[in-house]
Amino acid sequence: MIRALKEKYKTEQVFWGVIFIAPTLIGLIMLNLKPAVDTIILSFQKSTGFGNQIWTGLDNYRRMFHDVEVWQAVGNTFIYALLTVPAIIILSLLVAVLLNQKIKGISIYRTIYFLPVVSTPAAVAMVWKWLYNSDYGLINFLLSKLGIQGPNWLTNPHTALLAVAIVGIWSAVGYNMILFLAGLQEIPKDFYESARIDGASPAKQFFSITIPLISPTLFFVTVTTIISSMQVFDLIFMMIDTTNIVMPKTQSLIYLFYKQSFILNDKGYGAAIVVLLLVIIMFFTAIQLIAQKKWVHY
Repeated sequence: MIRALKEKYKTEQVFWGVIFIAPTLIGLIMLNLKPAVDTIILSFQKSTGFGNQIWTGLDNYRRMFHDVEVWQAVGNTFIYALLTVPAIIILSLLVAVLLNQKIKGISIYRTIYFLPVVSTPAAVAMVWKWLYNSDYGLINFLLSKLGIQGPNWLTNPHTALLAVAIVGIWSAVGYNMILFLAGLQEIPKDFYESARIDGASPAKQFFSITIPLISPTLFFVTVTTIISSMQVFDLIFMMIDTTNIVMPKTQSLIYLFYKQSFILNDKGYGAAIVVLLLVIIMFFTAIQLIAQKKWVHY
């Protein structure tokens, strides 16, 4: 009797559990898994116009591996990630540590740092394009006051990607700051008090207490920041005109996918480019998952 009741109870648990997760599960399948599978299938096809596709096997991938533009975009994506990821993580952590202190008006400072996150990308791009303007932009104006000739930020191949990366850093610090702040507030204050009694300096406390105890948050921020930097599109799309001579030096893999799929209407080739990006992201994520066993403390 008792055994039958336990089995019935477990069955009811499973039933209601499935009911509650069904909306999320259906959304995950329809909005994430199915489009991903469709994209992989599409990468083996070629558009013939009017929405028709023909199976071409590995032709798109052969073409991609011999396409200089694709490898230029891969290089641009890696450079953007190298410029943004370390800066975002370091600045977000430093800001979070500073805003974790008991200072007057702390809520106002937190709101200011978080504002770029809730700002629309179009508004952000418009403001920064004005700041970067070589003729009347605020940045070059301030540099001229210091006797420095400001560069043509968005039309110079040597500075365009850096300029976009600066905006990306500025936009992402607020979100990651909140994540670090949540992790910092979970650390018991007793650890710091004991360290101070033992004579540990603030730097020693930071590297011996703070970093190890927020390592799970640091790992999560690192993974998500790398993935988002590899998927950069909106800033490039809105800040760099298609006729701009620096476009080949700034377009990312996602931008190249957009160009091939929706401008040149070669959706099969665009899908192959996305699959390449997926493989790259999975590779770096796998490395991080393996490496985190050595430095992340749960």
